[in-house]
Amino acid sequence: MKRFVFFVVAVFTVMVFVGVGFADQKNTGCGLGTLVFEGQDGLLSQICAVTTNGTFGNQTFGITSGTLNCDRPQSLAANEKLNTFVADNMDNLARDIAQGNGEYVNTLAVLMEVPEGERTSFYSRLQVNFSHIYTSDQVTHVDVLNNIETVVSSS
Repeated sequence: MKRFVFFVVAVFTVMVFVGVGFADQKNTGCGLGTLVFEGQDGLLSQICAVTTNGTFGNQTFGITSGTLNCDRPQSLAANEKLNTFVADNMDNLARDIAQGNGEYVNTLAVLMEVPEGERTSFYSRLQVNFSHIYTSDQVTHVDVLNNIETVVSSS
């Protein structure tokens, strides 16, 4: 029995050290802990980085702001609030885009962080390109967001 326990402990120890040898800082995600322990690839450093990230709850801030070594979502469809808003309000948003103004297109501009001074131009751009945004009766909210992104980026 002692040999079996010794064997299990030895195998576990070897596995831990092999794992540490292949450790990579990418295991910790992004956040304050990742910055503090940057360049330190040891197991203890990674545990501390993850614990720091979790304790301070800063990854959410980093992701939404694009700071703390976090990547901000590049696509509009990746923005959860925007995605949910468009999915829940497809018909109302289509009506407002066709009119070139309204509560739903204003909310869209706010969620897309369009500066107030540029919103009138934004609404006009969407209205002129309505047929490029709502391409068919079966268009999905993801398609609408991707089409809006194309319209906005092409101007």
